[in-house]
Amino acid sequence: MSTQTIQTQPFTGQKPGTSGLRKKVGVFQQRHYLENFVQAIFDALGDVKGKTLALGGDGRYHNRVAVQTILKMAAANGVAKVMVGKDGILSTPGTSCVIRKHKLSGGIILSASHNPGGPDGDFGIKYNIDNGGPAPEKVTDAIFAKTETITRYLISDALDYDIDTIASGTLDGMTVEVIDPVADYAELMQQLFDFNAIKTWLANGHRIRYDALSAVGGPYAIEILEGLLGAPKGSVVNGIPLEDFGGHHPDPNPVYATDLIEHLDAADAPDIGAASDGDADRNMIVGRKLVVTPSDSLAIIAAHATVAPGYKSGLAGIARSMPTSQAADVVAKALGIPAYETPTGWKFFGNLLDAGKATVCGEESYGTGSNHIREKDGVWAVLFWLNILAATGKGVAEIVEEHWAKYGRHFYSRHDFEGIDTDAANTLMSDLRGKLTTLVGTQLANRTVQLADDFAYLDPVDGSLSQKQGVRIIFADGSRIIYRLSGTGTEGATLRVYLESYEADVTRHATPPQEALADLITASRELARIAELTGRKEPTVVT
Repeated sequence: MSTQTIQTQPFTGQKPGTSGLRKKVGVFQQRHYLENFVQAIFDALGDVKGKTLALGGDGRYHNRVAVQTILKMAAANGVAKVMVGKDGILSTPGTSCVIRKHKLSGGIILSASHNPGGPDGDFGIKYNIDNGGPAPEKVTDAIFAKTETITRYLISDALDYDIDTIASGTLDGMTVEVIDPVADYAELMQQLFDFNAIKTWLANGHRIRYDALSAVGGPYAIEILEGLLGAPKGSVVNGIPLEDFGGHHPDPNPVYATDLIEHLDAADAPDIGAASDGDADRNMIVGRKLVVTPSDSLAIIAAHATVAPGYKSGLAGIARSMPTSQAADVVAKALGIPAYETPTGWKFFGNLLDAGKATVCGEESYGTGSNHIREKDGVWAVLFWLNILAATGKGVAEIVEEHWAKYGRHFYSRHDFEGIDTDAANTLMSDLRGKLTTLVGTQLANRTVQLADDFAYLDPVDGSLSQKQGVRIIFADGSRIIYRLSGTGTEGATLRVYLESYEADVTRHATPPQEALADLITASRELARIAELTGRKEPTVVT
């Protein structure tokens, strides 16, 4: 076995953010493409000799091939040890857990998160740093710079390594430890939640239906829910990770998790439904005839946090991304703790968590987490809800309705216009920014505009300034319209429009959200000239 130096040429790819590099599988299958990016990671990190890394992914198509390539490149670049999940499987929160528990230098995660899989689907790769969280911008900038100047990569000519057997061995002088992908994570969950209370709750006849959407959350849910907690076999459905996710779109929301919602609407519905996404960092909670919004889920977890042993001493603070509804802010005020509003991206939460300023955090895009790791965590959120149900003896809908009665209801929705022309999307945002100075004090949707800006965030931990994070239209009554372009897709641009209206009157809490938000919806489309500039009269996805 020997190290090969392969001559290559730079490629022009998207600049990787905290979600890494995401492209179609066919792009990653191009000669040298994956290798270039992996070598760029190693080069950007400097000397990786002697370091120990985690490696794994969500099992989507091309995952196993990529794992073998990365192992051989790690060996050639002098990495001392790689801890890889059995079968190449390791969820994003599971990877963060492994990095933190074993004090690793970092980890490489193979996933395109909630994007579709299969030969014609998407693939992705990202690097997490030694705190278990996504690489900060200075690291992703350095990686991108290397991809534009790379001329060679290093790779071992060793045979493929056996990643299907839990054991330690060597690959061209580098130690490879194939680990149980669930073990460390399950151990951590038992430290955080009252497993005895949840086991009793389940033993008393309460039921859960967990739809893993044939993605990586399945092994974690089966081991923890059915194994450790004693839920009946079959409580976890679509629990085996498949390369094409079994045809599922592994995005846990009401559009793609329709089967789960139908089961929770049925006469014999289980007590709670849940789903996770491709890499198990997102979650959806469903009650009987009620889908819990991610914003409400974050607020309810925060309000009930002390029922879980890992949070019994209370919360240091709550953090949410700017587009997420202000429901968590109301809870933070009632608890007398800080509420932080950050740009979208888990790295901002990571800074607050590392500094001890926040304990729980969440995004409206079905991501919730805490200081136990440095990623959002789908299975963790489901276990938190189970702990709340077990501790209170109440149902999901009852808990949600009591929360609204106490704190008020934040009607909230996100309208996604996917795959629109990138130039049109940029023009739309530019035109909106040009209107901001004239909007304050005007009437829109029968409300007075109090603030109109392009959100900027001065990080209270590292002092970094993040600008142009989304156009905000904030009204005097607290309602909001927010526009943002998302970079999580692989084709065209996605315009996300967020709508929020606060209602304290309990008698109006039963109003359907799209009805309660109707005037804001109309105003949002007219103000941004969405149909005129994009050709889209209706959103692709409404959540």
